[in-house]
This record gives sequence, C-alpha cells and structure tokens, in this order.
Amino acid sequence: MSTVAVQKVHSDVMQSHPIIEDLKTLKERVRQRAFQLFERCGRRDGSALGDWLEAETDLLLIPGSDLIEADDRFELEVALPGFEAEDIEVIALPNALLVRDKNMPEQEPTEGNVQLYVGGKCLYQLFELPMPIDVDNVTGRLNKGLLKVTAPKPQKLAEKYSAAAA
Repeated sequence: MSTVAVQKVHSDVMQSHPIIEDLKTLKERVRQRAFQLFERCGRRDGSALGDWLEAETDLLLIPGSDLIEADDRFELEVALPGFEAEDIEVIALPNALLVRDKNMPEQEPTEGNVQLYVGGKCLYQLFELPMPIDVDNVTGRLNKGLLKVTAPKPQKLAEKYSAAAA
C-alpha cells in the first residue's frame, strides 16, 4: 500500500489557489472540444448538451467510485488501475475532495480548423461533500489500483452528528 500525497487547501486561500486556474483551463478544453463536435455535425440545433457530454467523455477519465459517510469521517474509494501513487494528487478542500492525475495531458496548440482531437484523457474528479471536513487530517492510500481517501469530519461536527443519530 502506497501513500498518496494530499494537498490541503483551506477556505481562506481558495480563491487564489492554482486549482481555480486548472478548473478554468479544463472547462475551456471541454468547451473547445464541444464546439468542434458541433461544427463537425453541421452546427445542428439542439445538440449542445450531447456535444458537451461527448466532449467530457472524450477528454475526462471518469473512474468507478464510492463515497461512504460514517459518523466521524467520509471514505472515498476510486478505482484507478494502472496508476501509481506518485501519479495521483488528492486535494482536500473544505467541502470537497478532488482526485486528479498529476500528469494531465496538455492540449497541443493547433492551427486552422481541427477535425479530430486525439489526446489523452485526464483524471480530474471532484467529489462534493454534504458537510465540511478536517482538511488537515485527510489521508490517501493506493493499493492494487484502488485509491482510498479518508476525510475526517471536524470533531464537533462528528459529535453533533453522532448525538443526532442516537
């Protein structure tokens, strides 16, 4: 079992964090690919959603995953066969976990009208959580292609949740 690096991001630095720029870049790549698909199909009305979903499928790796909530923590399991611990980055945000490939493929600059995009898919999966987590104590481990991330709830929230369930 290998430890996976977890980057801890607190809410006070969220707006200036490089991840915001990464999200914008990824969204732009999907937008460009969706437009390519739209043009390839003759600019057909009513196909925008289908083009967008196909663009996401073309560019993003969407692995099987489970998010389990316990009284005191969230446990995230993501199937990542073929990945090594050093290839994966987990980013713990106040209300979410982000799993991404450290080696995200970059889109090559192109000239003219692109008819076909042949590039690698990237792993970039955001898991929104229903309540805050203790960002400082999030851990990640990769074992035989299965990533397990443990995200504890803050102690006071966990105690409140346990008391309410009783």
